[in-house]
Amino acid sequence: MSVRELVVLGTASQVPTRHRNHNGYLLRWDGEGILFDPGEGTQRQMLRAGVAAHDLNRICVTHFHGDHSLGLAGVIQRINLDRVPHQVTAHYPRSGQRFFDRLRYATAYRETVALTEAPVDRDGTLAVPPAYTLEARRLSHPVESYGYRLVEPDGRRMLPERLAAHGIAGPDVGRLQREGVLRGVSLDEVSETRRGQRFAFVMDTRLCDGVHALAEGCDLLVIESTFLDEDAGLAAEYGHLTAGQAARAAQDAGVRHLVLTHFSQRYPGPEEFERQARAAGFEGELTVAHDLLRVPVPKRR
Repeated sequence: MSVRELVVLGTASQVPTRHRNHNGYLLRWDGEGILFDPGEGTQRQMLRAGVAAHDLNRICVTHFHGDHSLGLAGVIQRINLDRVPHQVTAHYPRSGQRFFDRLRYATAYRETVALTEAPVDRDGTLAVPPAYTLEARRLSHPVESYGYRLVEPDGRRMLPERLAAHGIAGPDVGRLQREGVLRGVSLDEVSETRRGQRFAFVMDTRLCDGVHALAEGCDLLVIESTFLDEDAGLAAEYGHLTAGQAARAAQDAGVRHLVLTHFSQRYPGPEEFERQARAAGFEGELTVAHDLLRVPVPKRR
């Protein structure tokens, strides 16, 4: 059975707290696992969440600030220690290659896995495996930063009543799907487009074109909301979003489920983030993330 869910490993911004680990997010997408922004402590959080090194197929780093990347050293070494049998690919800003190299070889260990480096230096498509297309978009932060977007190809949904009207049943349904036409009946006559699901991961950034492009039409959007709206000046200065800004961007983009995360230690609890997101007009499903939370990707429309 396929599983599509987000496993939240950490939700703190620059400084971890007693209740929030540094960043870390695993997207389970059918048989693949994509780890986003492994901050310090990610390896232990994976253990607590029941995530194994064998679950990882890709690692996507938005930028090389420590709360988004210091966990790379431990995660990469664990992948090698556990002798993960499949290819693991790492995406990260090409401008941070020296930081990636330092983290990858931070200490001595035996390399047993061929980790594939696939750095990002422009907007566009990064990979096209069978189940999705992985894209990147430049964000606005003091250091080069990219957000990531996963798009499932559109499919077809068969319409039982139309199949019955044409007397098509059993193995003939599969034959029609494969060949496109059966006894003069086309696939379009008995089916409709099934829109592929969309997921986006947007971390440290001001509002910019990249935010809107990544969020557009997403079923699940994970986005930073480091500050509350009353601190919008600080957010702009340091290259971050407020809860209201993130929520308005999500509403404008037609996001179905919004996950707010990456919270500053200056705020005691999550309640005000939810209130401000709703006050900004977001009408979809809303989650203020906490560590070790599991969020399912919404079912198809």
